Amino acid sequence: MNASVAVILALALGTYAFRLVGPVLHGRVEIPARAQELASAGAVVLLVALLATGALTESGGFAGWARPAGVLAGGVLAWRRAPFVVVVLGAAATTALLRLAGAG
Repeated sequence: MNASVAVILALALGTYAFRLVGPVLHGRVEIPARAQELASAGAVVLLVALLATGALTESGGFAGWARPAGVLAGGVLAWRRAPFVVVVLGAAATTALLRLAGAG
């Protein structure tokens, strides 16, 4: 067995172990309310950072104004509880129209 196969198997076993821990420990471990709040806030912060990175940068530089505007339009539509298809199409249309207009 070469090293690549061993690493893949180790990662697969680790992933399975992480997935198994939840159901096995359910009801046995009590997580404090403050820790649950911090975990929720941390997840939101990570998602916002990922959104900002993806929306604002491309190849290590600024992506232009069209992409952030499209993300903003999609965010507004999602906040207004528009259907998912409308959110995606609205964001894509906003980005495409701005790029067509030269806002790149």
